[in-house]
Amino acid sequence: MPRPRIRRRLRPSGESRGEGTQEGRRPSPGAGPAGRASRRATAAFRASWWRGRIARAAARLRALHARLETRFPVITAMVDRLVSVNVFDSATRIAAQCFLTAVPLLLLVGAYAPTALRKQITESVSDAFGLTGQAKTELHAAFQPPPEDLKQATGVIGGLMVILSATAVSRAVQRLCRRAWQLPRSGLSVAPWRWLAWIVLWLGALVAQGLLGGVLGVALGFVVTLLIETALWWWTQHLLLGGVIRWAPLLPGAVITAAAVSGLSVTAHFYMPRALNRALDAYGSAGSVFVLLSWLIVICVAVALGLSVGAVLSQETALRHRLGSAAPPAGSVDSG
Repeated sequence: MPRPRIRRRLRPSGESRGEGTQEGRRPSPGAGPAGRASRRATAAFRASWWRGRIARAAARLRALHARLETRFPVITAMVDRLVSVNVFDSATRIAAQCFLTAVPLLLLVGAYAPTALRKQITESVSDAFGLTGQAKTELHAAFQPPPEDLKQATGVIGGLMVILSATAVSRAVQRLCRRAWQLPRSGLSVAPWRWLAWIVLWLGALVAQGLLGGVLGVALGFVVTLLIETALWWWTQHLLLGGVIRWAPLLPGAVITAAAVSGLSVTAHFYMPRALNRALDAYGSAGSVFVLLSWLIVICVAVALGLSVGAVLSQETALRHRLGSAAPPAGSVDSG
């Protein structure tokens, strides 16, 4: 009988050396979670990796902006307008100009204004911030010297320079209004007398609010102040824009700005006296400068937000037909 053939299983080459066993099939050092983490850490040092990540993040943001613009066009229009206005930069500039010109201007008024008017301006400023204690004493001390001494300190030339420098605030507010309405710089020509008229208007409003606040009381005085602020910001936009925008479209921005500023004026009565008195006790006049400048920046940010949001709302379809507003320009406007 023929003998049966026995088939032998041939081992793969290298099995005898242990390469086919479990020890020979061990994963490479670059495999597994630890290896992937190591590769990511190494890639983070390459510029191409960062460029890819930034490009993908930018693409996601553009897609999100497109979806929001489709679903919530008003919100995206507000965000775009606030970015083009550069709210914090504009507010900081206006606050700095106000601080640099307000004190010399008030001293000039104290030098040449009648005694009754000088006292009323002091009381109006004190009531506007709700000053008490040392802060109120410092304010009255600023107007304490006789008018003759102030006249000699300022002089006619100095007084004219103070008035001219005060128009820097008017010009800064004019730039804010122009950016809020996306008006081109070349298409807006405003006579210089409007800058001076704006300063006189706000000085008169400061005196009037001080008189009304002492007569009407807190609740009624707030309502009257809100109406006065609305009228002031309504007229401010029309005056500094040279009448380019009609009266009706300017109303939403005036109402929003007046509400924000009036709310901050109420908050000032609780915050400013304590903050100023603590700053004066701890740091002297330098501390009061920091507190006042910080509060002015907050107010100017509220003004920039109110005017910009009001302009966007006036140019939206729902209000544009009622107010007779022009459609927002398609291109970007120079924000210089």
